[in-house]
Amino acid sequence: MRLLLALACFLMVAAAPRAQDFVDDAGRRVALPSAPLRVVTLHDSDLALPLLELGVTPVASTGRLDSAGKPFLRGAMTLVGTDFAEAGIGFLGIGVIDAEAVALARPDLILTPAAGATPVAQLQRIAPTVVIDDTRRSLAETYALLARLVGREAEAARLERRYQAQLTELRRAWRPERFSVAVISARGDGKLALDHTYGALGTVLRDAGFRFPALIEAIPPQRQAVVSPELLPELDADFLIDTYRNDRLEPPAAAHRRLARVHPEYCRYLRACREGRFLVLPRDEAVALSYAARSLAIGMVTGMLARQAGP
Repeated sequence: MRLLLALACFLMVAAAPRAQDFVDDAGRRVALPSAPLRVVTLHDSDLALPLLELGVTPVASTGRLDSAGKPFLRGAMTLVGTDFAEAGIGFLGIGVIDAEAVALARPDLILTPAAGATPVAQLQRIAPTVVIDDTRRSLAETYALLARLVGREAEAARLERRYQAQLTELRRAWRPERFSVAVISARGDGKLALDHTYGALGTVLRDAGFRFPALIEAIPPQRQAVVSPELLPELDADFLIDTYRNDRLEPPAAAHRRLARVHPEYCRYLRACREGRFLVLPRDEAVALSYAARSLAIGMVTGMLARQAGP
């Protein structure tokens, strides 16, 4: 009997996924399962969305609430065609997440952003927990890391091949290096927010070869700068792009209204605005950590060039 019990224990250990050591962005050493089956994510567009795109459905995730109080994953329905209810994902809530709710999902891996509100020590007692800091690497590097954590490198490589083919055609047809572009966002405090690389949209613009104003180029990679509206003339470019909060059901005109509150005469100082090359795009898709978002950005950028750039 003892021999049979020992043999059964040996077979269970042998069949269990082997753990691999990993040092996360908080400098913590984590023993990761090699093939996690029940992943919990504590950010929707930065963690849950790319996993869904890779073919991994989290068992539970944080998210947002719409005006009717229904939970949703930011950008998921338009980019990957699913959401909490359709995918059977448990909704954990918003902000500080109750560790007991996470434990009820029985995760074998927890992914949390570096700025997450729930203490990592609490999460680690439930399951191996990886802290991911997207200010430490590019969007592409963060995506590759997520694919590695869930064992979906082959799918990520396929998506990357498609993206590179799309970029090659964009460069061949329109030679974006001929043009400059600035992505801006007016803040509620009367200042302007600028990113070195504005999410999926900014990644496409940089990978395609567009030029940027010196004020944007001076921002370190993966960082944002907040500047006075007096510097608006320094953002003059061939094309100007702003975004509206479609997750909050804003109309595109909301972006113009925000900019007018920051600088009532903004169009006077920006050639792209005066000449009709000021685009306002949906923010969910512009910033998402997603290859679908990059493909959509390529389409929008191609339309921008086709309409205005000429032969």
